[in-house]
Amino acid sequence: MLRKIFLSTSVFFAFISAKAQTDSTKTSPPPTITGSVDAYYRFNFNDPPASSNLNNYTSFTNSQNSFELGMASIRADHTFGKASATVDLGFGRRAEEFSYANPDHPTLFAVKQAFLSYSVSDKLKFTMGKWMTHIGYEVTDAYLNRNYSLDYMFSYGPFSHTGIRADIIIGKKSGLMFGVANETDNVTTNSSPKYLIAQYSTGTTNDKVKFYLNYQGSYNYAFSKTQFDVVLTGTVTNKFSVGYNGTIQSYSSKGEAGNSWWGSAVYLNLDPTSIFGITLRGEYFDDQHAIVFAPGTSVFDVTLSPNIRINNLTIIPELRYDGAQKEIFEKSDGSTTKSTLTGILAATYHF
Repeated sequence: MLRKIFLSTSVFFAFISAKAQTDSTKTSPPPTITGSVDAYYRFNFNDPPASSNLNNYTSFTNSQNSFELGMASIRADHTFGKASATVDLGFGRRAEEFSYANPDHPTLFAVKQAFLSYSVSDKLKFTMGKWMTHIGYEVTDAYLNRNYSLDYMFSYGPFSHTGIRADIIIGKKSGLMFGVANETDNVTTNSSPKYLIAQYSTGTTNDKVKFYLNYQGSYNYAFSKTQFDVVLTGTVTNKFSVGYNGTIQSYSSKGEAGNSWWGSAVYLNLDPTSIFGITLRGEYFDDQHAIVFAPGTSVFDVTLSPNIRINNLTIIPELRYDGAQKEIFEKSDGSTTKSTLTGILAATYHF
């Protein structure tokens, strides 16, 4: 299969060379610069010991009774003819956790995304480099999420992919993406496993309903990981919208029974005015095979996140309840319990 991939890639670059002279006669436009910054304060009301995980089993909010910088980002996008490139850098604990997979290369921590693209036509584009995952409802950049804290499905799914992909437009509202990437979240690796990635997207003509079917999976190796993911969004009125995310991630080894975790979340978004909005997230995460949690258990979270918007600034005073089937949360005295309550005051800004 890899021989076919290399052959297709060679043909692709040969085509680019044939078209390059036409684009070279144009004048290069300036890049588009955007960025964002977010900060937060988190307090878990169980007041767990500092030596514990602070009752935080999800990404990017691993602190207690502390003001924290989430991430400062700067992004440059440039298009010249049929070619384009993106460099997206992030600084802070959020960026370090996002790029956790290559600790021997600390300079890569700042590179959230870096990729090059070439549009063969208005319906076909090839991309090579590192980009944020297509899987899931939530994303890495805080200003793009209505809840500040992340859900379990995002935290234990992929963060990014490094490889090559093709994006194909099908009709007016549908698209198909497929590609080959390194092992999940790895920018550089000496191991041979590669992952197939894919997405099918479609929507109604008025864009009020959108649907995404996402996939990643390793192949031809003794150990394999596969994930199927569905995202559905719907605009009910100009003030109310809903979102849904369901996913299942499976692990298997040759000669052994496979294990998996799965999750499902609903997002209810109300925006009575342009200044104020509120989102209620309800998520159920099932890990009975103990892939994520040492004692196999199920967890649910209910998160209420008001959004106070002042131009590009959004203030998010958030309240989150997590409950589990087993005692996985800690109290201040070190004993355990099945539930915990967390308050967050966060702010995001983008430009």
